[in-house]
Amino acid sequence: MEKIIVITGGSRGIGAATAHLAAERGYAVCVNYLHNQKAATSVVDSIEKLGGKAIAVAADIASETDVINLFNTVDEQLGKVTALVNNAGILEQQMRVENMDGDRLNRIFTTNITGVFLCSREAIKRMPSKNGGAGGAIVNVSSVASRLGSPGEYVDYAASKGAIDTMTIGLAKEVADEGIRVNAVRPAFIYTEIHASGGEPNRVERVKEFVPMKRGGQPIEVAKAILWLLSDEASYTTGSFIDVTGGK
Repeated sequence: MEKIIVITGGSRGIGAATAHLAAERGYAVCVNYLHNQKAATSVVDSIEKLGGKAIAVAADIASETDVINLFNTVDEQLGKVTALVNNAGILEQQMRVENMDGDRLNRIFTTNITGVFLCSREAIKRMPSKNGGAGGAIVNVSSVASRLGSPGEYVDYAASKGAIDTMTIGLAKEVADEGIRVNAVRPAFIYTEIHASGGEPNRVERVKEFVPMKRGGQPIEVAKAILWLLSDEASYTTGSFIDVTGGK
């Protein structure tokens, strides 16, 4: 059976690291991106140079039409998805809740929550044996923020990840007898470009002393946890979480 993976937000950071590792482990990879075609194409090219199979597909996961088109494109070019990594997510400038407006909240929640639901919906339509699929696995990229709350910085982002934690548990139970497993990883303080979106590119350097391991994490460390949850080694694991947090 060919292993086919869709990675949302797969052009940079944790998504790109996951794409490369998945390709090394025999997956045909769909690298989803929103704006940065150059970065997505670079990931695809590097996979293909090593003999792997990959495509880059632009889609805004906050758009239902885009998500449907994303999965239809994968159907046509790679085949039915067997693994989904819901990695795409956004945050905005650090601020207190009292200063957040409705437009910001809608942007955060639509991408970080609705987008994950839409992508998961399309995946589980294709994965069950009752629909001609071969089963599959979904890994949601949550955040330690769902436990810590991110006061004074990103309470809205943290709340969106709390919703994904709940969704992970509920969906895992809903599809457990259909050959589909649903789990999540919760990273913390990983060296990626997302911190620049919040106005503090060097945030990991500021907070790493509060991490028991006294360092930030690398995207590949999160990717390895994701690939384990997708693998047969985790065949009896669903509705579970791996915190990739340095002990935080």
